[in-house]
Amino acid sequence: MSKIRRETESGRIIWVLAFVAVSVFCIVFFAARGRFNVLFSSQAVMTVLAPFQRAAAWAGDQVNGTLINFGDIMAVHEQNKMLRREVEQLREQNVKAEEFSAENVRLRELLGYKNLATQFDLLMARVIGREAATWTRMITIDRGTEHGVQKNMAVVTARGLVGVVTEAGLISSKVQLILDPRISVGALVQRSRVAGIVEGNPDNAIQPRLVNIPRNEDIAEGDVVITSGFGGIYPKGIMIGQIRLVKNDSTGLLHLAVLETAVDFQRLEDVAVIVASREAPPEPLSPPVQTAGTETDPRAGEAVQAATSAATAAALHQAAEDFHSAPPSAPTVSSPVTQPTQVTPTAPAEPSGETSADTTARRPAARRTPGRAR
Repeated sequence: MSKIRRETESGRIIWVLAFVAVSVFCIVFFAARGRFNVLFSSQAVMTVLAPFQRAAAWAGDQVNGTLINFGDIMAVHEQNKMLRREVEQLREQNVKAEEFSAENVRLRELLGYKNLATQFDLLMARVIGREAATWTRMITIDRGTEHGVQKNMAVVTARGLVGVVTEAGLISSKVQLILDPRISVGALVQRSRVAGIVEGNPDNAIQPRLVNIPRNEDIAEGDVVITSGFGGIYPKGIMIGQIRLVKNDSTGLLHLAVLETAVDFQRLEDVAVIVASREAPPEPLSPPVQTAGTETDPRAGEAVQAATSAATAAALHQAAEDFHSAPPSAPTVSSPVTQPTQVTPTAPAEPSGETSADTTARRPAARRTPGRAR
């Protein structure tokens, strides 16, 4: 087959060369006809050579068009390659931009949480490892003891509790998730303040459960569950999740609640380690908005307080006046040693008709009596 194709191409080349030779001959002939005398008329020559001229013009046009088309095809091919490279670069840039945008959103959430949770010292970390066998139990972060991470430090996101550091290496650490059945977290139902324990659910790897709830306690679906602070590992008030199902345990004596975690553990990429925790200061109490004319009107309270102050001041002033106007009392001699009281016989009472002058007159005689005896 290849030999036949080569012979065909060789034949075509020969015909093209012959055609070119005839064309050159014609051109030379017409150029020199003014100098040579030919035996036949020029019209006959033109008639004979016209087909060849048309063929030569057509062949030239075809060759020229082919060359032009070939150049255009090569230019389009190069443009196509360049555009393909640009498309690939734009795709890569688009993927990077989307990743940067998603990372920016996550870091903004963590930064906002850090600014709000002033009672915590947070260390940002990135999830760098996750084993298939322990996908819902353990993660690895890119922070270790070199960055201040220690064992038993709580790990959170802007949405809620993630877990606790169980192994702290030099530049990386392992975090045990709250989905692990081996972990226990002291918890509170935020609405009713009922205490319980959150632990991993062996029957559902992505929904932990709240246990040790007496049947008579007030819990319901939709209640928010937060950390209680018992145990000293997890600070109080961190969001854990919401109750999605309440049922009795196997004994029938306690409630068991299935939780939907606040953190999406399937999309866990950036976390924060609580390296230090301080008790948050209480929020200042603000009185409720009062309506004029009600019992709790602020003006009525102020009037009552003013009246009470005025009455107290008046009572103090009256007591001071009574004290200054009272007659002075006789001085009494006090002895540091208490003496036994001696009972002395008293004289019979004088008749009621005696005046005070008579009594005064007898007092000196009473004083002289011991002198006469002595």
